[in-house]
Order: sequence, then structure tokens, then C-alpha cells
Amino acid sequence: MNPHPATLPVQAGIVFLGIFATLAVAGLIGQILERRFASDSHNPTISNLNARIYSWWVMTIVLLFAFWFGYWGTIVLFLLISFAALREFMTLVYRRRSDYNAMVACFYVLLPLQYWFVLIDWYSMFTILIPVYAFLILPIIASLSGDAGNFFERTAKIQWGAMITIYCLSHVPALMTLEIQGFSGSNILLLVFMIAVVQASDVLQYVWGKLFGRRRIMPSLSPNKTVAGTVGGISCATLLAAALYWITPFSPFQAALLGLLICLMGFFGGLVMSAIKRSFGVKDWGRMIRGHGGMLDRVDSICFAAPVFFHLVRYFWT
Repeated sequence: MNPHPATLPVQAGIVFLGIFATLAVAGLIGQILERRFASDSHNPTISNLNARIYSWWVMTIVLLFAFWFGYWGTIVLFLLISFAALREFMTLVYRRRSDYNAMVACFYVLLPLQYWFVLIDWYSMFTILIPVYAFLILPIIASLSGDAGNFFERTAKIQWGAMITIYCLSHVPALMTLEIQGFSGSNILLLVFMIAVVQASDVLQYVWGKLFGRRRIMPSLSPNKTVAGTVGGISCATLLAAALYWITPFSPFQAALLGLLICLMGFFGGLVMSAIKRSFGVKDWGRMIRGHGGMLDRVDSICFAAPVFFHLVRYFWT
């Protein structure tokens, strides 16, 4: 069987057409609001909305372009995403010159090796390279500098950065390697399903929060997350997951259950990553994506959702 063909399934094209139609409607609404409130040139909500819509157009087109090239395109795309996310993470937490060699190992050894193991479908090495070998080797590299200052804290940051930005994100293209009976040649739809549901949850939480949000969940970690936004966004995204069951090997109930789980993981992932940012006194990981901050701001929920989704699908459907 070939779980990762070179062509994009028709179902994926239909989903992308739906996304483009939604973005077109959202863009039209944003332009109407901008013209209606033209006198209020400093309205941050409208400006942020239009910036986010523009960025979503770009990101969706990039995803479609990568998926069009199948397995190789997806691998290359997420390797670059991991590189950008790792760079943002290390830029924020990196403080000592003595950790330079450990940083080099993350960028130029662990990152390409991890994605190479995904590419050649070496499951055992893909799953243990970072949690086992990197977990042991990175502190060894750091200790060779002879700098004992804050050693435990420094090595924990490096290990955490490698785990989140390389290991967790590599589970997205790894979905292409799964061999599901009766689903051969359609694995790209698993990526489309997971990314669409998790990102829709983020967007819908933002929309529900702006429209109905009053009570904040954890203002010290993420001031923009509200009870109404979280419940409304995750509920709608779960319904979306159930509605997308036809592009997956799941039943509607199974799709809804998996959708709810990955949305919850995405939500908690956002909280964790926000806690890290707040501990360093910054709002965003970077400024790479207009309206969204850095790359890591955009994929933080996927970092937590992807490994759970991958291993559940592998355990129950392969």
C-alpha cells in the first residue's frame, strides 16, 4: 500500500474550497466594517480582524501548495515550520553563550534527523530520538562547556524546546505514514482534518470571545481567553469535526470525539505556551505572521494536538 500519494484527493480540494469561500466572506465582512468605521482609524479589533484574514489566506495557500506535492511537500513545509518555531523559542529562552553547542545540535542534528526518520517511515527512531536520546545527549553537550550556572534550568529549556517545536510538530507529516485499511492513498485527509479542526477551534474561540466573552478563564496567562469563547469555540469546532467525518476513516461520533479531544489539547497547549511567554514578559513569540505574532503563536495548539491525534489513530485504526 502507498499511504502518501503524489496527488491531492478530491475531498481535500472540496475542504479547501470551503475554507477559501469562508475566508472570502470573512474578508468581505472585514472590508465592510473597515469602511463603516472609517472615521475610527485606530480601531484595533477591525484592524486585527483584517490582518488575521489576510494571514489566513496566505497560510491556507501555503498549506494547499505543500499538500499538492504530497509527502515530500508536507515534510519540507513542516520541517521549515519546526525550524522557525525552534528559532523563536530559543531566541526567547536562550541566555548563555555556553549553550551554543546544544543549540547547534537542536537545529542541525536533531531537526533534520527527526524529519528524515519520518520521511523513511522509521517509526521506532521517530518516536524515541528526542524523548530518549536527545533527552540524554543535550545535557551532556551542555555540561562539556564547563558552565554549571543554572544548569538544570538551562538544559530543561533546551529539552523542552526540542520536544515542542521538533518532536511534537513532526507528528503532523507523520500522519502520512499510517497504513489504515480501506484508506490507502488518502492520508493527507487526516492532516486536513486535524489542522482544520484545531485551527477552526482557535478562530472560533476568538470570534465567540469577541462577541460574547465576559468572564476570563486565566487572565494572568491568556487575557483574551474567555469562558464563552472557549466553550463556544470548542463546541463549534467539535461539530465541524463531526461534519468532516466523510473525509476520514472515522464514524461521525468518532470524528466528534477525536475533534473534541484535539481541540481541548489545543486549548491547553495555548495556555501552556502563553504561560512560557508571560514568564519572559512578552506577548508574542515573534512577528513573522501579520495579525498572529510568530510562527509558534500560530502552531502552539497543533504542537499539543498532533502527537495525541497521531498515536490514537495509529493505535485504534492501523
